[in-house]
Amino acid sequence: MIVDATKAALARGLARAKIPVVISLSLLGAIFRVFCLLLLGLFLLPLGSHALWWMARGGGAADWAVADWSSAGLLRPPKASDPALVRVYAARVGRWRGIFAHHSWIVVKPDGAARYTRYDVVGWGMPVRTDGWAADGRWFGNDPQTVLALDGDDAARSIPSIRAAVADYPYRALGTYQAWPGPNSNSFTAHVLARLPEAQAILPPTAMGKDWAPPGRIVERTPSGTGIRLTFSGYAGLTVGWVEGIELNLLGLVAGLDLRRPAIKLPGWGRIGTA
Repeated sequence: MIVDATKAALARGLARAKIPVVISLSLLGAIFRVFCLLLLGLFLLPLGSHALWWMARGGGAADWAVADWSSAGLLRPPKASDPALVRVYAARVGRWRGIFAHHSWIVVKPDGAARYTRYDVVGWGMPVRTDGWAADGRWFGNDPQTVLALDGDDAARSIPSIRAAVADYPYRALGTYQAWPGPNSNSFTAHVLARLPEAQAILPPTAMGKDWAPPGRIVERTPSGTGIRLTFSGYAGLTVGWVEGIELNLLGLVAGLDLRRPAIKLPGWGRIGTA
């Protein structure tokens, strides 16, 4: 009888335990469905629609050898008498990668200098390049957009910090460049912009690699100094800041909102909203 009573008590206990198990499985199923809807709505649909648009317009230059790398006419010919200048540019990369990615670089001209100096990071040879292309040159035939423009005293104060950041960029050795998730050209530009928090400039959401951080650096301040960034080596992350807005990073693709200057950020399309 003792054995029978024990079996009966155990059966009653298992029957009662089924309720939370069923609830837990239902909750997990609901969470999974929400995640799939977010993935579809925030990432896959925008990226797919931009891919169709990109391919319909030709998809950029088919090969680097035939691409247009000439000046886009954003800068006038420099003169020694011109005031100091700083520019950060970003342009779509070539071929199919232009669907979702930009390349960025930095241009400086100190007071008294008769030429511009351009800094890039690239994926062939030694990563850090100086004056490899026209200061405001097209990238694979794609016109650059201005990310940051400083002139006069503001530029003059920033140039020493920019040069120091370029000089101490830690991923300048042969073989350290990684197109995805980083460190790449946008990781380099983000490294430099982090030395200029007062500029409050941010790279486009399509600047893949801008959120890259080495293993172990999971939580840190945003480059503008106005928020916090949570990142898992660029594969996934979340940024919340006044200047950066809210950005959800998944495999380098970014979706989010700009609260300071109202806009949405979509994979492929980038930032859509007020200037």
